[in-house]
Amino acid sequence: MPVNPSPRRVRVLVPLALPDPYDYALPDGMEAGPGAFVVVPLGAQRLIGVVWGEGEGELGFDPKRLKAVIEVMDAPPMSDVLRQFIDWMAQYTFNTRGQVLRLAMRAPAALEPQRLRVAYRLTDKRPQRMTPARERVVEHVGDGFLRTIREIADEAGVSDGVVRGLVEAGALSPVEMPADADFPAIEFEAHGQALSDEQQAAADILSARVTARKYAAVLLDGVTGSGKTEVYFEAVAEALRAGRQALILLPEIALTSQFLTRFEARFGVKPAEWHSELSTRERARVWRGIAEGRARVVVGARSALFLPFADLGLIVVDEEHEAAFKQDEGVNYHARDMAVVRASLGQFPIVLSSATPSLETVVNVEQGRYERVALTERHGVAEMPDISAIDMRSDPPERGQWLAPKLVAEITKAFAAGEQSMLFLNRRGYAPLTLCRTCGHRIECPQCSAWLVEHRFRKELVCHHCGYVAPVPKACPSCEAEDSLVACGPGVERIAEEVIARFPEARVAVLSSDALRGPQSHEDAFGAISAREIDIIIGTQIVAKGHHFPWLTVVGVVDADLGLENGDLRAAERTFQLLQQVAGRAGRGERRGRVYLQTYMPDHSVMRALMAGDRDAFLAREAEARERVKLPPFGRLAGVVVSSENAGLATSFARTMARGAPAADDVAVLGPAPAPLAMLRGRTRLRFLVKAGRNVNIQAYMEAWLGPMKVPGAVRVSVDIDPYSFL
Repeated sequence: MPVNPSPRRVRVLVPLALPDPYDYALPDGMEAGPGAFVVVPLGAQRLIGVVWGEGEGELGFDPKRLKAVIEVMDAPPMSDVLRQFIDWMAQYTFNTRGQVLRLAMRAPAALEPQRLRVAYRLTDKRPQRMTPARERVVEHVGDGFLRTIREIADEAGVSDGVVRGLVEAGALSPVEMPADADFPAIEFEAHGQALSDEQQAAADILSARVTARKYAAVLLDGVTGSGKTEVYFEAVAEALRAGRQALILLPEIALTSQFLTRFEARFGVKPAEWHSELSTRERARVWRGIAEGRARVVVGARSALFLPFADLGLIVVDEEHEAAFKQDEGVNYHARDMAVVRASLGQFPIVLSSATPSLETVVNVEQGRYERVALTERHGVAEMPDISAIDMRSDPPERGQWLAPKLVAEITKAFAAGEQSMLFLNRRGYAPLTLCRTCGHRIECPQCSAWLVEHRFRKELVCHHCGYVAPVPKACPSCEAEDSLVACGPGVERIAEEVIARFPEARVAVLSSDALRGPQSHEDAFGAISAREIDIIIGTQIVAKGHHFPWLTVVGVVDADLGLENGDLRAAERTFQLLQQVAGRAGRGERRGRVYLQTYMPDHSVMRALMAGDRDAFLAREAEARERVKLPPFGRLAGVVVSSENAGLATSFARTMARGAPAADDVAVLGPAPAPLAMLRGRTRLRFLVKAGRNVNIQAYMEAWLGPMKVPGAVRVSVDIDPYSFL
């Protein structure tokens, strides 16, 4: 998009916690239209900001005092749609525009001048003396491709000196080119798998929405193993065919490796990636490639939503129900919901894909806001697995063990048949609690109101909230009794210990965020499973979704009740979704899958729905229960957390806030009360919950309440519109 001639005064938004842009003078001869990236002075700093529009001027302000733009960056300007999105999101999430802008400026190196390298091409001139080595060089570079001296020497099998001699003789001429590799062309017409009739019908609907170039939100609702990915790949191909870009959002990095392999099989090359593990240089390359339209498809985590697409024509949110799309620090937002907004502003379709869609999305379908496309059968010969409960009251594990006899027997059968088994427990480490048998002391984090989790493989106690680490002590910190500390409850490491003891010949892998760091470790682990180099997989939610292991036939959920233990309004829904996804890993090939839920509550509505395969009835019951008490999606919530290192100050200011809450129809302010995690990173935390009717403008209420508040410097007030976590 070309930069339009600008006025002599421009408004510039900088990525700081500031609500509005500031006016700056534009020196003669300098052009900076809306969206241009510019360097401006702010106090003693020089910051990169974005031109948000023409300067407005203020009555009584001397224009001579206006500071000037220092430099216009040589980068594609931020699009109108992205700036509108930042404005909208700041208002909705109750954050400043500068804070949201920071999310869109995570690759400042991309705004610097591009690094160049010198490559060489063949000319018509030849030196008088042509040796065999020089002949080989001429032969290799005769294909017209540009190469560096090192690349030419390696390919021709000669020394650098031979190549330099040809340069000096004029046979090779230098050409400056970008130092970073370009993005390969995507072969969107080739490699597609044969689709079933049901898949093809779904793909045709999605492709038609892309072709229409209008906003549409479509739920791709397919059972696990139904081939949803292959279906929405056809919509991606349609966007590419139209010369546009596509964004695919994944909830977590664990899904990336297998997904990239599937993408490459369909499109011939891997897409551009965007996640926290990228190097600074790679982030700059990807950011610039997206802004210039050279990176055509991006697969990324939630932050990819803020990338500067030149011509975005489709967003896909895979596993749209996942809570991992919710950002709970800094700017609080839900990437799925914000992706819908970005698609609406950009007037292009968005596909929400899931086997277990969120209740919010299901209600939007029922109310006509979203369209639904269904895939009701698994692809190919695979069938849905059988799901049954193991009642831990009547069929308990042996003393000191965690796996029920029936589950052990099923793993034994699968192992004997050369099949794979998976044990799921959404709890990292060895044990969630360490206590003293002598005095009953429980070892807690010194900075948080949370127990330290034992990681026996690393011989450490770890806080999973703040990252505090301590060695496992020999004696109780309270009564100093030696060898009195005992681990309580299981984590995945403790389950692995039991499995290795029971199946000493089996190849066992423990998969959790502690064991897998970065995309390569994920790729190696899941590649080993696919190659049948692992017999028994033990994992947390990393293994729960998106993976296809044809030889995996038995899935055991060690503690199916775990997610039901908190008071979260979505506890039942989340547990159902997670366990349904875990169950969906079984029987995805020719062999029928069997899933066993170890539970003390086999009659719970979640367990009954899972065993009956009746998702829709479960969601209908959840919807009825929430509508009765006006909870989301039938009402609005906002969370407010007041925190300080000074407990007394946090408490007194929270009480002041409570007294200042304005009365309003259909709005209730609950609190303050100690947050469930009452201490985090050394800060005392108190919590409010604002409950409002569906049609209440909750942002306006929050502004009326918190806008006039003078927050002490030692106190932090965090607002979360549409909270997903209540810690």
